[in-house]
Amino acid sequence: MLFAMLVTTREVPFGDLATWVQITTPATAVDGALPLIVLHGGPGMAHDYVRNLAALADETGRTVVHYDQVGCGRSTHRSDAPADFWTPQLFVDEFHNLRAQLGITDYHVLGQSWGGMLGAEIAVRRPPGLASLAICNSPASMALWMAAAAELRAQLPAETQRTLAEHEAAGTVTDPAYLAATGEFYARHVCRVTPVPQDFADSEAQMEAEPTVYHTMNGPNEFHVLGTLRSWSIIDRLGEVTAPTLVVAGEHDEATPATWAPYVERIPDARSHVFPGASHCTHLEQPEAFRAVIADFLAAHDHSPTQP
Repeated sequence: MLFAMLVTTREVPFGDLATWVQITTPATAVDGALPLIVLHGGPGMAHDYVRNLAALADETGRTVVHYDQVGCGRSTHRSDAPADFWTPQLFVDEFHNLRAQLGITDYHVLGQSWGGMLGAEIAVRRPPGLASLAICNSPASMALWMAAAAELRAQLPAETQRTLAEHEAAGTVTDPAYLAATGEFYARHVCRVTPVPQDFADSEAQMEAEPTVYHTMNGPNEFHVLGTLRSWSIIDRLGEVTAPTLVVAGEHDEATPATWAPYVERIPDARSHVFPGASHCTHLEQPEAFRAVIADFLAAHDHSPTQP
């Protein structure tokens, strides 16, 4: 008889907001396999583009939790909220509220892009139940991210560079020519799959329909950073992380080695893995290889941090 993993959804209250959550339960649970909580990126890019990681439920015999962070996707939106409402601390608080209401005490965290930054913010606070942290395609500071973006932009065709610079100077970043030039960067360094996977397109469409969080915290696109995260850095706090940490990236990732090196250098128990031929959405470009690396890492750290 064939069994299929069970997928359920619900809303979890978070103050006067609500967080939408998807819980994927394996058909056959593996004893001792701790839940994995997946943190999507953006900020403000709903979980759809990382939902293929739900396959880890049956592949590893563990529960996999996805959720849309407040401000995007199926969770409560607050397009009228002031800029200082959207802070890393808000999302740390949301994470622990969700975890507590689901009754999860011991767990793994995997964060992609902004999700990895959020995962690091969670880990530096040393929560007692965190068994491991996977930081995927994420910078340790936005200064490093912007420097890397400038280097990668300099490798684009001269006409593309000129189009980007002219429209940014004019403030016309919604012009079709600017968007087309942005697409050239994305095709090299964000997602190299053609056509773009539907899951990615779904998340992107949701973010474009209601871009409050992304525009407030980041800016109009991946490399023109104007938002409140512009000065963000966690480098000086990384020594506080005690959870075993895996840092992964793609060879052509917009998160270049210089952006994530501090994680490996400063977190006491950290290692890295680079996927040849991949870029920022490694999990979509090389899904089986990506999940295999993650599965091995999780299995190596399936112990209960809160139990003797």
